[in-house]
Amino acid sequence: MDCKAKLEKYFRDNGVEFKAMSHPTAYTAQDVAAAQKVKGKQVAKVVMVLADAKPAMLVMPASHRIDFPKLKRALKAQEARLAKEEEFAGLFPDCDTGAMPPFGNIYNVPVYVDSALAEDPEIVFQAGSHRDTMKIAYPDYARLAQPIVAEFATHL
Repeated sequence: MDCKAKLEKYFRDNGVEFKAMSHPTAYTAQDVAAAQKVKGKQVAKVVMVLADAKPAMLVMPASHRIDFPKLKRALKAQEARLAKEEEFAGLFPDCDTGAMPPFGNIYNVPVYVDSALAEDPEIVFQAGSHRDTMKIAYPDYARLAQPIVAEFATHL
């Protein structure tokens, strides 16, 4: 089962309304926002990091970037850095590299969401490919992903 089908089943099984969408190939969260004609702050950007050598999924608005001093404090980590693609691609075998949805919980990866993402009632995110996205209500996302909410990002 590919990532998009897995997400659709997960949402149906949990009573979550969703909208599946497609767009021309886009590799950055800001490009996804432009392709879907939504504000960058509504697109949930996924960034993989290694915090004290352990993988963690960070989720923030596309219009934000990581503030590493804040991130280290939020994760209580001595070291934190961006993960290289080869360090995390195997964790998401049904996804194109870099197009993982913000549901690390499905893949046994801890999820941290920046509090700025909760400001919009709905979020848009990549659904396992560089052409597919989905939209759900933020409260449904929070209920299903059960992310740790922290402040680790800064608006661009």
